[in-house]
Amino acid sequence: MKLLKIFSVFVLALVGMTAQAQLPSVQLKNLEGKTVNTAELSNDGKPFVISFFATWCKPCNRELKAISEQYADWQDETGMKVIAVSIDQAQNINKVKPLVDGEGWEYEVLLDPNSEFRRAMGVQMIPHVFIIDGNGKIAESRSGYTDGAESHLIEKIRELIAEK
Repeated sequence: MKLLKIFSVFVLALVGMTAQAQLPSVQLKNLEGKTVNTAELSNDGKPFVISFFATWCKPCNRELKAISEQYADWQDETGMKVIAVSIDQAQNINKVKPLVDGEGWEYEVLLDPNSEFRRAMGVQMIPHVFIIDGNGKIAESRSGYTDGAESHLIEKIRELIAEK
């Protein structure tokens, strides 16, 4: 029983640390070829979402498409933004911009062809989204996508804004 209590405290501490983690520093390129330091990702003090995806990942594309359908409204209401991070490897990287343009996604898109940022963030499977609070700390993280799950993102962002 005592071991269970110790384990529970350890798990709660770990969860607490994850919820407070800062973004790691990795140099990525955006679609225009400009270098971006991931530790400096921000949204002028407002929450934002980081979504890891790949062009070949059907659930990733469904999730980003579902977010896109409501994105303008969400931005108007909360000022939030989405940063989509492609983990397509170098041989597929030329497919990212046509996908983004073809879908009309208004997201900031970063390219992580060596999966450095993905590994630094502990992402095991995609799609994977992180909700970052206005101070640049990870407020929430989840993998996978089921239809309708995107509504949780805006609910969490509203909650973070209300806490300020």
